[in-house]
Amino acid sequence: MKRFLSQMILFSGAACFVAGCGGPTSAPENKSSTESSETKPTTTTEVLLTSEPAGAKEVIDARKSAVNDEEVVLVGRIGGSENPWVDGRAVFSIVDNSLKACSDIPGDGCAKPWDYCCETDKLPTAMALIKVVDEKGTLINEDARKLLNLKELQTVVVKGKAQRDDAGNLTVFANGIFVRN
Repeated sequence: MKRFLSQMILFSGAACFVAGCGGPTSAPENKSSTESSETKPTTTTEVLLTSEPAGAKEVIDARKSAVNDEEVVLVGRIGGSENPWVDGRAVFSIVDNSLKACSDIPGDGCAKPWDYCCETDKLPTAMALIKVVDEKGTLINEDARKLLNLKELQTVVVKGKAQRDDAGNLTVFANGIFVRN
């Protein structure tokens, strides 16, 4: 039992170190993010588009055709997991509109319909990761929900540069987001 507790304490300490939790390191991180935002704050108006970009592709189509560093415009609904957000960052996932969220299925009482749990077989090839960047291409270190007033299952049109990984997953470094009503 003591060995187990020792291992758990060691693991917890390592996890905190990797995650960056702890006392003294928190204050400087906040200070540096404040300093960088004072230099050039990212505002909603810099990223949020007032009109929908033309030529948006659905996520599935974009995953088939997009190549690295190509300018793309794609449309999808925010979701794909129980938590489609990256806390503290302007990063979220979207799903192709052809998939049904649980709330689109009459009588389905799913508590988190944006996880698309009824579409798990199709989901891996129908998602894209959206990373919202500033004019320099740097990831915005502000939660997308707060920065852009976004929520699960909203339909968004994003424009930006495509990046593919070896598994065929698509990430869009978005410099413009339009929220459909």
